Amino acid sequence: MINNIKILETKILSDNWYVLKKITYEYFKKDGTRHTQIRESYDRGNGATILLYNKLQKTVILTRQFRLPTFINGNENGMLIEACAGMLDNDNPEDCIKRETEEETGYQVADVRKIFEAYMSPGAITEIIHFFVAEYSKEMKVNEGGGLEHEEENIEVLEMKMEKAMQMIATGEIKDGKTMLLLHYAKLHDLV
Repeated sequence: MINNIKILETKILSDNWYVLKKITYEYFKKDGTRHTQIRESYDRGNGATILLYNKLQKTVILTRQFRLPTFINGNENGMLIEACAGMLDNDNPEDCIKRETEEETGYQVADVRKIFEAYMSPGAITEIIHFFVAEYSKEMKVNEGGGLEHEEENIEVLEMKMEKAMQMIATGEIKDGKTMLLLHYAKLHDLV
């Protein structure tokens, strides 16, 4: 038992795209009483995300793609504007984000800087996201991006002024949490 938590039972509810588990555990409250709870936990692995920025042009690179869960939850067309991101897939976070950046945006970046890592929805999802920033220039563009065909990705690459991206947060056009964090980080640290 670690930190007064003891896992009593774990059942796999789904092992399709990712793993959904039903976990029964007990824990001790501060007053010493023991409680048993049952919760579900969704394990999709860990990921990485990056904000590409151009200090001279005052621009950032974002993506737009269809996200089924947002469509189900009221996003009219299911399209979401996001920072480039991907699952680690057995890579270390830095290698992952370099690979994802080229696949999704078409930019080949060598110098990425990790700024922090965070749990984005810790009440139900195990994922830790590693956050990066990197400066880009037109010379780093090696292909059109858009994602990988075999992964059925259909990603639109967006280059926009940082000021516009910040306005899109205020108007609700950008609703992705990781993207909002990266844009606010860039603004706070005067990257763009």
